[in-house]
Formats: sequence, structure tokens, C-alpha cells
Amino acid sequence: MRHVWFLMRGLALAAGCLAALLLPPSNGAGTAQAAQAVKQAKAAAKSSAATSAAQGYAEAVAGGDRVSAGRLDFACQFRLIAGSPKRITAFPPDSDPLYRSCWDRLTHAHAVAVEQRELGMDVMWPGRGSLVFLGEDLTRYPASVFVMDLLGLSPPAGGLRVELIDSTPLPASSFRLREDTPLVSAPATLVRVRVTYKDPLTSPVTYAPGAYQWTNTVKRPRRALKAVTLKWVVLSNLRKLGFPGDAAVVNLPVVDATDGHPAVPFVTETSGAVPNSASWWEPADAPGLLIAAVGRAAQFPEQRDRIALLNRVLIVDPFQPDALTALTRDLYQAILNEAGSVRALRISDKVLAARLSEFFWDTSAQTDRLDLSLGMEVGGLSKPTPADYLYRMIPAMEKLAQVRPEDLENRLRLGTAYRWNNDQLAAIATHEALVNDTPPERAALRARALIELAWSRIARVAWNRTSSDPGIPQAYQEAQKALKLTDQPLDKFAAAYTMAYSLVFAPNRENRVILEHLIEAHRWYRELAGTSQESWRYLLSNDTLKAVIDADPAFKPLLASSEKS
Repeated sequence: MRHVWFLMRGLALAAGCLAALLLPPSNGAGTAQAAQAVKQAKAAAKSSAATSAAQGYAEAVAGGDRVSAGRLDFACQFRLIAGSPKRITAFPPDSDPLYRSCWDRLTHAHAVAVEQRELGMDVMWPGRGSLVFLGEDLTRYPASVFVMDLLGLSPPAGGLRVELIDSTPLPASSFRLREDTPLVSAPATLVRVRVTYKDPLTSPVTYAPGAYQWTNTVKRPRRALKAVTLKWVVLSNLRKLGFPGDAAVVNLPVVDATDGHPAVPFVTETSGAVPNSASWWEPADAPGLLIAAVGRAAQFPEQRDRIALLNRVLIVDPFQPDALTALTRDLYQAILNEAGSVRALRISDKVLAARLSEFFWDTSAQTDRLDLSLGMEVGGLSKPTPADYLYRMIPAMEKLAQVRPEDLENRLRLGTAYRWNNDQLAAIATHEALVNDTPPERAALRARALIELAWSRIARVAWNRTSSDPGIPQAYQEAQKALKLTDQPLDKFAAAYTMAYSLVFAPNRENRVILEHLIEAHRWYRELAGTSQESWRYLLSNDTLKAVIDADPAFKPLLASSEKS
């Protein structure tokens, strides 16, 4: 019987252990799991509120919505409650001046990125007061700069998209509501969004990647920003602290940290651009839009607007041929229009006026050169000078010569531009190559190329004062070839005039031969439309020819008044 009792007792103990294993968890364990689930739900809710606040704030700033931006801005809410003697439970009405005041603070912060300078030939569309130019490292700017209303969702801006990437909890933020109150804290979340600009013609402009060389005196290339990732610091649970809203974005600090005074609010991260997150517009991103922009630029009556839009196209695609063609032609004509004393002459024929303007710059480039070397910035002037046109035109012509070498007219003008810029060897080499590449059937262009080559050789001798230079006999022969090759009165006049001019620099000058060529040049000149004795006298009045003509009475008949045949 005793053995049976022990057996029964062992079975009971085993059953009890088995029952204990099969029982549900105790109330304490269930409470811990429930608490963890609640905690996770609250964290998810905070994250959702934070992401909504960040995205809503960015879109409000971009759209110029002052009220919504103010209600989601921590600094704006802080000013509201810090200046009120009683607890505030709701936002003020839309008409309250608080929102305008907060918006003005944003606008002031954004002003550092809005271009207000006179940029001359570097002007960029959409122009002064509307161009967002980020000349510093992108991480130096407040996050709201990248979504300011100048870039936002309404004209004249091209618009932008704000897309959520992710969010990450941060250590709690701390601050004092007033100097005499204790520190309070609020949960903080870092929200990352990707901002993409829809239009390469109005997106922010930056220096090209790798061009941040602060001591470099060369103009740094610029690019159109296409997208950038922003990080926003969002504070939550603010209603418990007396704020009218529960979540707010820390864009600009209420107070910056100073010696002995902490920043308000204190956060471990700041809102701004994520380092190395930027991308820029590339030529293949919008080729059709760029072509359309070139056509649009041609319709603008103001040169500044034309240059601005073409410059914008060329920072997206530096080798866009249509933009290069339009820009170089516009600038070349601008230089001709600035041809000093030629503007005072009454010349009705545009082709003749252009040739006389070119002769003006040919002789100016050999003498004082002031207008061709003094730019707007260096001279402290209020508008671009011929030098500014020249400096902007040459690199554009060089690129056009690379992408369209068959554009012989551009290559002709490029050599002339080198000559005006006193780049002597480049001018000669460019015109020599052009003469070699011009087919015989294009006799008119070949004659013009020979004349320009002769002037490039003359310019080298005239500037360096090397009278024994073989360039003068070569220049004379090339002008002589052009005279025989062409049947156009304008080119025959130019060739004969060039021959006479070149002989001024000959070691053994013969005034009689110079006179003969000038008489021939005058004969062809009188056959041209729009000529006058006044303009003919002008051609003899440049410093080089005038010194010879005034010293020899044999030239006086050239200056006498005569009727046109």
C-alpha cells in the first residue's frame, strides 16, 4: 500500500508540472508585451506626424502658402507662445500679422541665394531678382532655400516635386519657453525628402561639381541643379508644452548658439541639404526643351534676355549647337554695333556698315585697345563693354567650331575675334586653316578668308613693330589673291584697301604704290550702295593711314570732295 501511495504522489506531481507548462503566460508578461506594442504604435504615429509635417512644410513654402508654412514652422510657433502671457490652444486666424512676420524672416534668409548683382554677359535666366544662385557649398544653406517660392509650384518658377525617403528618430530636443522657465524636451525625428526640379531653365544654379576653388581667378563653370536630398528636423508632442500645433519643423533656429547661451531649440542635427546628394541637369534630360528655348530666346526684343536664356541653355548643354550659333551671332553683332566713330556715320547699307565696323576694330586692336580690354567689372561700369562681349563670344565660338566645323562663317569670325583679342598666333592659324578648308567653288568665302588672314598677319606686325617680319609680304600677296578671286565690289574694295594698309608696315615703304591701291579701293568703294565721301574720309583717318597721308601731299586728292559715279 505504501508503494502505491508513493506512486500516486509522483503521478500527481508530474501532472502538476505538465499543467504548469500548458498554462497561459502570467498577467505580468502580458502587460509587458502590450506596453511594447503601444510604444511601437506611438513611435509609428510620431514618425507619420513628423513626415507629414516635413512634407507639408516644404510644399507650403514652395507654394507661397504663408499661413500653412507658419503653422508648421517651429520658430513661428515658438514666437507665438513665448510672447503670450496665457496658454494658447489654437492658431490665430489666417489674417493675423504673425504669418507675414514669419514669412518675412524666411524671405530674408532666402535672399542670400537670390542673385541681385549685374552680371553682364554672365547673366542667367530667369534674371536678376528671380535667379536662385547657390554659390556656396549646398550644406551651408537652410533647407527651405531649396524649396523657396521662387522655385515652387506657381509661375514664373518651373515647379518642383517633394518625395519622402525615410525618417529616423533623434535624441530629444530641449529648450526653454522663457528664460525664467525650466528646460523642456520634445521628441525629435529626422525626415529625409528628395526635391526634384521640373524645369532646367528655372531650377537653382550652382557652381559645377569640383569647381569650389576659392582662390581661383578664372570664372568657374556653372550647372543647373536637378535634384537634392534634404533633411528636416521635426519636433513632436508640442501641444503638451503649450504649442498650438503638435508637430513643427526646425528650419531656422529661434536663437543661434552664442557664448554661454545655448541654441533654441537644442538639436543634435540641423535641417539642410544632405552632403553629396545633388544631381544636375544633363543634355540628354531635356533636348527638345533646350531647342525650344533657343527659338524662344530669338523672339526676345532685349539683348539681356536673349543672352540670359541662351546662357541657361548652355549650362545644361555647353555644346548645344543652335544656342551657340544664336549666342555668337548676337554677340558679334553687338560688337559691331559698338564700333565707336562708325556709329556717327550715316550708312544706309547694313553690309557696308558691318564691314566698316570690322575695320574699326581691326585698327583699334592694333593701337589703344581700351574698349577691347576693359571689361565692365574691372572698369566699375554699369553695363557690358565690347570687351565683355568679346570674352563671352570667343569660348562660345570655339565650342561651335568643335560641334559644327562645317560652319565656315563661324570659323572666319573666330579668327577675327582672336585678332581683336590680340591672340596673334591663334588668329593666323585659324584663318590659314579656313583658307585651306574652303572649297574652290566658294570663291566669295575664300576671298573673304584671304582678306581676314592678311589682316591677322598685319595685326601681328603692327602690334609687335617687327618691320622685317615676313608676314607683311604674305599679307600683301593674300589680299592680292583675294582681289583677283572675287567679283564682288565690296570684297574688291576691301582687298585693295588691305593691300594699301599692309604696305604702311613694309620696310621700304613706297607711298606711290600705297596711293595707287587706295585709288583703286576708292573706285570700288564708290560702286557700293550707301557710301559717302564722309565715310570714305573716315577710312583714311585711322592712326596708321593718317600718319602717312598727312605727311605726303600726294594723298590730298583722295580727301577732296567728289561726286559718286
